[in-house]
Amino acid sequence: MFARIAPTYDVLNHLLSFNIDRRWRKRLADVLRPIVERREARVLDLCCGTGDVLLEFQPGAKAQIFGADFCHPMLVVAQGKLSRGGVPAQLMECDALALPLSDGAMDAITIAFGFRNLANYAAGLEECFRILRPEGMLAILEFSHPRCWAVRTAYGVYSNVLLPLVGALVSGSPRAYRYLPDSVRRFPEPEALCEMMRSAGFEEVSYQLLSGGIVCLHWGKKLR
Repeated sequence: MFARIAPTYDVLNHLLSFNIDRRWRKRLADVLRPIVERREARVLDLCCGTGDVLLEFQPGAKAQIFGADFCHPMLVVAQGKLSRGGVPAQLMECDALALPLSDGAMDAITIAFGFRNLANYAAGLEECFRILRPEGMLAILEFSHPRCWAVRTAYGVYSNVLLPLVGALVSGSPRAYRYLPDSVRRFPEPEALCEMMRSAGFEEVSYQLLSGGIVCLHWGKKLR
């Protein structure tokens, strides 16, 4: 499914979010900025898709930057964008639940709009915890559940009617854009995801709601 929508993925992300997705990713990158600007650091964008977060780390990045995704066509698009932008990120095709990285390999991990696609959330968090160094940080940017009744109602109509229609017309894949609202509905509330992060070993766990709660930025640290 992700392979089929790779060619139109960026266009639809910006179109369907009214370009607000750029601000969401910038907020994610800003949280990790102190680590990204450390010359000796190693940063992984997991479920990197077409590489928008990797591009957001630039300019000013001094860390060694990596991107990982299980979908080869997405990585092909990402590599083209990184090459055109002169971004020296290294890409890996791999399973987020079984990363080909040693324990403590990374100083920071980001996941933008990919965590809800994991087959097992707890296993994904445990794998992130494993590959982080002590004092390392995980930041997850993901769709969430608006608290305000008006926002929740409007977003529900948009995500269940307009989004699948436009997504299907542009991408030619109706299933992919029916999957999106379904996957968001199944995703845990922010407090529940924070508790899962703590259970995996993360500390100083917190979150910030963005755009009326349509999106939520979670973060936590591996302190030891």
